[in-house]
Amino acid sequence: MNLIKTIALLGAIVLAPSALAQMTAPGGEDQVDQLAEAIGLTDSQQAEVRAVIDDLGPQIEALQEQAEGVQVELRSHVGHDYDESAIRAGAARLGELTGEVTALSLLLQSKVQAVFTAEQRQELEVQAQRQREMQEQMMRQQFQQQQQQGQPQQPDW
Repeated sequence: MNLIKTIALLGAIVLAPSALAQMTAPGGEDQVDQLAEAIGLTDSQQAEVRAVIDDLGPQIEALQEQAEGVQVELRSHVGHDYDESAIRAGAARLGELTGEVTALSLLLQSKVQAVFTAEQRQELEVQAQRQREMQEQMMRQQFQQQQQQGQPQQPDW
């Protein structure tokens, strides 16, 4: 199992659960299958994870689409002839939508994690820590290479 894919899956669970349900890897495995392979989910656990995603994913996706619409509308109010009340109303609506997306995303993540055993959660955390360390190391190496090439830049970390 590719560690990067597993960590990406965790992000997908939080940020785009509907995309998680639809994404497939080469060879036909979806990300729930990949997660199952990474931490040893049983068939029953896989079914539970899919049920959570199927339940909350569409709700989150619908709210994200609404938020995108509000953002487009807000951009239309920018200009010399701006309407402050429309901007404030749109911003308030965007805040409500963003808050609800956040709440549902965290509930989805929590419900998925509740399906895992303690050992599976520990394994996922170990893999996530390894991934963070690998990313930090890659950033350091990139920074060092840029320094050696005479390109003074600030590291991304």
